[in-house]
Amino acid sequence: MSLVAEALASQIAAAEPWPENASLYQQLKGEQILLSDNASSLAVQAFLRMCKLRVKVVCRANAEYMSPSGKVPFIHVGNQVVSELGPIVQFVKAKGYSLSDGLDEVQKAEMKAYMELVNNMLLTAELYLQWCDETTVGEITRSRYGSPYPWPLNHILAYQKQWEVKRKMKAIGWGGKTLEQVLEDVDQCCEALSQRLGTQPYFFNKQPTELDALVFGHLFTILTTQLTTDAFSEKVKNYGNLLAFCKRIEQHFFEDHGKDNSSLRSAKTSLLK
Repeated sequence: MSLVAEALASQIAAAEPWPENASLYQQLKGEQILLSDNASSLAVQAFLRMCKLRVKVVCRANAEYMSPSGKVPFIHVGNQVVSELGPIVQFVKAKGYSLSDGLDEVQKAEMKAYMELVNNMLLTAELYLQWCDETTVGEITRSRYGSPYPWPLNHILAYQKQWEVKRKMKAIGWGGKTLEQVLEDVDQCCEALSQRLGTQPYFFNKQPTELDALVFGHLFTILTTQLTTDAFSEKVKNYGNLLAFCKRIEQHFFEDHGKDNSSLRSAKTSLLK
């Protein structure tokens, strides 16, 4: 398809209403999905709920390989397939739904800066823990990542993914970091988010934005995922307003949503009750 034809198809898709059968794809929830992908998926789910757009969560063992970018989650809306939060936000905006239209240009720039902070610190820290901390790799990551596949493919895919992540860590200067240094980065990120949130219900006062969806996805997942160490969740627990923020979004956007919410309810811990 030519670039002109692709642009025309995108414009036509943007003009179409949000379909009833819109789907969000991620890995298998119970036995396969890892911390970082679960956080990213929850962030997209939160964003769509904030936009009041319904989507069915579909779990597939090969979701990562189905995605056009090789990353999850991705949504299937009409004849369009879009992966990752940023492109999904732009796709949804083209359909007339936006959470940040009420912000001025300075606020939008600030929102994007904090979203970059979350991606550069929290998401990277999650990837580090999964693939660079040998205890976590040995006890959790390899077995979960390769669980849908037979031997020896399960081992091959896990080692290949670990090599890719380690190469990325080295490229961004995280290759030589210790777990303690990574935890310090997480704490600094949480401190910055806590200071920005303050006593407001959301990061930009009374209405949620894409930043709120992104932060919720990562913090809630860190708080409710059983790992080999509690150090990550303990960093988040040091900030009471961030805990209250997670509980607020969970109650407002995820409770009383029937079957769509079953996976989130099962992940709750006593901390957020």
